[in-house]
Amino acid sequence: MLIIHSEATKKRCPKAELNDGRLVTPFECPERVDIVLEAIKRSGLGEVRAPAAYGLEPVLAVHDRSYIEFLEHAWDDWVAAGYKGEPIPMAWPTRRMREVIPESIDGKLGYYALSADTTLCPNTFEAAQASKDIALSALEHVLDSGEPAFGLCRPPGHHAAIDQYGGYCFFNNAAIAAQHALDKGAQKVAILDIDFHHGNGTQDIFYERNDVLFVSLHGDPRSEFPHFLGYADETGRGRGEGFNLNYPLPAGTDYATWSSALDDALGHIQQYRPELLIVSLGVDTFEGDPISAFRLKSDDYLDCGRRLRAPGIPTLFLLEGGYAVEEIGINVVKVLSGFTQG
Repeated sequence: MLIIHSEATKKRCPKAELNDGRLVTPFECPERVDIVLEAIKRSGLGEVRAPAAYGLEPVLAVHDRSYIEFLEHAWDDWVAAGYKGEPIPMAWPTRRMREVIPESIDGKLGYYALSADTTLCPNTFEAAQASKDIALSALEHVLDSGEPAFGLCRPPGHHAAIDQYGGYCFFNNAAIAAQHALDKGAQKVAILDIDFHHGNGTQDIFYERNDVLFVSLHGDPRSEFPHFLGYADETGRGRGEGFNLNYPLPAGTDYATWSSALDDALGHIQQYRPELLIVSLGVDTFEGDPISAFRLKSDDYLDCGRRLRAPGIPTLFLLEGGYAVEEIGINVVKVLSGFTQG
């Protein structure tokens, strides 16, 4: 399996994250990349290659231009305003307030952020660019060869909506890759999100479309982030009706229950008959993950990879979450090994 990686993903190095009412060391950290990469090299899984550069055009195919311009200049605007620390939103256009884009950087933060957990910091935009390039380079390999590839993406992407960031995500790597595949001639693409948290951003981008089937297995949003999307009755709108499938699962879900939902999801994907399957690969479903609540064990990920192989669809894997840093590399490699070895 080809692995795409760039050291530039580690340029984003935030100092703080809002968690449990405290500012803590971020769970989404550069070390995650090193640990996954080292596990891949130990396993002999495949060649590690640097990405090509794709610019912003593929990003603007799924994201709002004003949002991207905000991200590009947010840190400089924050510094120019004389603020200290890292940008965290303080106010949002919530119920019965107007959705206008303020002129001030602190107002813009609230307009474009979907949550307060994710600070901005120097080089966030550059790291997001590199992450997107990884996804697109891995995609090109799958499209050209029909062989699987893994994009070691960081920052992750599945919470990034059309014009919002949060949950550590800025550019939606899976959505960018799916749209790029369509632009290159694919007729139908499926995105399977197996991260613990619902891929609200991916759902937002494709909710009214039928050329991308979005399927997500995740913690029940009644108790888990992002709370306000991910319910089972969200099935798409307009042309997209029936092309959005959510499997919200309760805290404590074990592999037997989770894999049953996965099999059902894969059945729907096979019925859709896509030319490409993009797996938003989060391993924060692991029992030791510090911010999640499922109970999958490391050995379960090998079987997960085998199940993902069963439909026989050209498959692109893109890293999303997974914050038990001692095990993230082990669990990612087990999924990919299960897929390649069958």
